[in-house]
Amino acid sequence: MIAVALDESADDVREWAEGISFPVLLDREHLLAELYAVSNVPTVVWIDEDGTVARPNSAEVGTDMFVDFTGVTPDEHMEQVRRWVHDGALPDDADYAVEDLSADELEARLAFRIAKHHRRSGDTERAGRWFERAASLAPLDFTVRRAAMPLQDVDPFGEAFFELFGAWREAGSPYHGVPRSGP
Repeated sequence: MIAVALDESADDVREWAEGISFPVLLDREHLLAELYAVSNVPTVVWIDEDGTVARPNSAEVGTDMFVDFTGVTPDEHMEQVRRWVHDGALPDDADYAVEDLSADELEARLAFRIAKHHRRSGDTERAGRWFERAASLAPLDFTVRRAAMPLQDVDPFGEAFFELFGAWREAGSPYHGVPRSGP
């Protein structure tokens, strides 16, 4: 197992990685999110030792860290992982075809990259305009919207996050990946 954080720095991830016994990598450029059409976190992709996707994006969790907030426990998913590792058994949804990112979603990710470039260069005004552009193109994409929050000095677990989460829920919890059954 490998975790990949879509954050700006190792300091942003350190607290969340405490006690985790597997590698936690940092993808500052969100390349993995683009490659696998990740639009929300946490997302799990099963990739075998040959680099083949055995099960596409799924909104799964590996711990009980957010069970009070989401109502989602890791139990069923972890049992599926065990069956795959021990017996090679894949769940029925392993052949689910993940929808590609739309043209707007791809443009939003480009705008997000441009915003990050300007922010890293110290031009927060220009960065802000590009973050706004990204948000308007992909208003419910957490890898764009929530990821921009700390880069704009907005608490990623504060009021803005809960507004985004509420809008996402009202829209039917759109997600690029295996539909979640249950909470």
